[in-house]
Amino acid sequence: MIDLMNFPFLIFLVCFLVMWGSAQIGARYLSRKNQLDAEARSDFNFIVGATLTLLGLIIGFSFSMAVGRYDQRKNYEEEEANAIGTEYVRADLLPSADAEKIHALLRQYLDERILFYQTRYGSQLQQIDAATAQLQNEMWSAVKGAALAQPTPVMALVVSGMNDVLNRQGYTQAAWWNRIPPAAWGLMVAIAICCNLLIGFATHPVKARTYLLMVLPLVVSISFLLLADLDSPRGGIIRVHPQNLLSLAQSLHP
Repeated sequence: MIDLMNFPFLIFLVCFLVMWGSAQIGARYLSRKNQLDAEARSDFNFIVGATLTLLGLIIGFSFSMAVGRYDQRKNYEEEEANAIGTEYVRADLLPSADAEKIHALLRQYLDERILFYQTRYGSQLQQIDAATAQLQNEMWSAVKGAALAQPTPVMALVVSGMNDVLNRQGYTQAAWWNRIPPAAWGLMVAIAICCNLLIGFATHPVKARTYLLMVLPLVVSISFLLLADLDSPRGGIIRVHPQNLLSLAQSLHP
């Protein structure tokens, strides 16, 4: 089943058609059956303004949520690169054989983390998750074996660094799952449909209807496009580029 929230341009198209259709319904059917006098027209204009204001506030709050989640994903990418780089250096405190093994595992793990950020969808993402989990088990087993063989404060430092590496991956995954709730999307779309119905109902000049009724659906759909693009970690154009992980990979790989 396709998750519409992961395809911002599809959201733009669907929202534009739905809202433009709502405006057409308001203009072609509702306005013909219900004519407002001058006094009622004044009250109606107040209601339209209040509804549009409410829609703008909800979109603004949702945009703030999406930007916050996008910044969180960027920050965790930086923290994850720092944790891997720190543990790579701390592994030098281990015996040479264990240090070489940890270094090799961390380089493989780093490659998988870069693929996690660059891959969009499909079976490849499942393979990356499986490989990441396997490497995490191998790295922890290697560090645990060395720490049990020599339970010293130095080994505790290495174990703590590996724990940070594993924790950062969990925090990153949680941040990628943290999206705008579907209920918030439904509320925004419902209010946008009501606004377009009211705008269509309020539009009178027949020649201008075709152009005027496209303005609000287009503007709101563009807002939804930007909102969905920021909120979708893998879809759209605005994505978290693993620049810190890539820089670390260039320094670690021979």
